[in-house]
Amino acid sequence: MSMKYLGPLFMLSGWMTFFTSCSQPLETVPSVDLSRYAGTWYEIASFPQSFQKGCCGTTATYTLSDSGYVIVENRCYRDSLDGKQSYIRGKAFVEKNTGNAKLKVQFFWPFRGKYWIIDLADDYSYAVVGHPNREYLWILSRTPQLSDSLYQEITQRVEKKGFDLSKLARTSQVTATAE
Repeated sequence: MSMKYLGPLFMLSGWMTFFTSCSQPLETVPSVDLSRYAGTWYEIASFPQSFQKGCCGTTATYTLSDSGYVIVENRCYRDSLDGKQSYIRGKAFVEKNTGNAKLKVQFFWPFRGKYWIIDLADDYSYAVVGHPNREYLWILSRTPQLSDSLYQEITQRVEKKGFDLSKLARTSQVTATAE
């Protein structure tokens, strides 16, 4: 085969892989124990969204309510880790028969967004949340930092699920200090 055809062939192969992965339904984890998932998570990386513009030091805290939904409290600092704190509170509702892996989050009535847990550590030390259209993605951790090797493992799995890693941006977080 002529070399002049290899470039387009590789490009076509890449596009076929991309479209095949995107056309496949997004799989979630089989089940989530919401009592273990509750608590504070640090955003390690995300696909930047307009509603998070200028945010750093972003956290999400989930609390189980007595009414059967999850209370969602998102916080971030504007423009720097020393900036003004921004806060929003919402609710998350579990979709039935999804093993608690698919939720719908509502910050403003009547709008609800899909919140699908697509990767989760066995010990609940990290989680990956996405949307089936693959335009929203968050990598979360129980600690403000993830090791580079673990981050690479997670992003490789995310890419295999059809997410475009060129959109992924690391989130500035606090670092541990010696005492």
